[in-house]
Amino acid sequence: MARLLLIEDDLTIRTPLLRALRERGHAVAAASTALDGLRDALDDRPDLVVLDLGLPDVDGGELLRMLRAVSSVPVIVATARDDDAEIVRMLDAGADDYLVKPFTAAQLDARARAVLRRSAGAPGTDPVLVVGGLRIDPRARQVTLDGTPVELTPREFDLLHHLAGRPGQVVTKRELLTEVWRIPYGGADKTVDVHLSWLRRKLGESAQDPRYLHTVRGVGVRLDTPGSAR
Repeated sequence: MARLLLIEDDLTIRTPLLRALRERGHAVAAASTALDGLRDALDDRPDLVVLDLGLPDVDGGELLRMLRAVSSVPVIVATARDDDAEIVRMLDAGADDYLVKPFTAAQLDARARAVLRRSAGAPGTDPVLVVGGLRIDPRARQVTLDGTPVELTPREFDLLHHLAGRPGQVVTKRELLTEVWRIPYGGADKTVDVHLSWLRRKLGESAQDPRYLHTVRGVGVRLDTPGSAR
């Protein structure tokens, strides 16, 4: 049973969603303001947050940034705002998915299950991946660099894991958006660039002085063992 936190101020939306998600087997709590939602997210540590942007006290986008500063809990933004720039902005800010109102409880349930699967990692026999000094354990969702743990958000982990499964290969932004973000390509490639920048910083490198993550201009990115010939 997944524990969901629904941050939604509209009672006519919140009440039927709570009922429907509980009928689908989730344990769901709700908050009607941003500050109550932030407190509940930190105190109760849900498996996933469903976040409306039009909240009465603090804009949901600002709440997302506040949450990301202290937590890596997966977040689905569920809002009436359907502007492409806003969608990209929220994904860049750390949202794991974006759902535009109106939507059905079945659609939200499907999105929630997909995000939770990606965040938890697929159970079973996924091998530990080793590229140079990087060790990526998909079952424990842990990364070490030269033996030192690297703290990654769920999305950063998924991005690194996808690239590590194809060492030495150039992976396109189209593939990354489709396979890691589960969104269609088009207008959102900045999302990949932003997350690559964050990932490089945590690996102690930069685009100008790469060790593992090498940008192939106009094509994509390649994960290499440091010092490998190209």
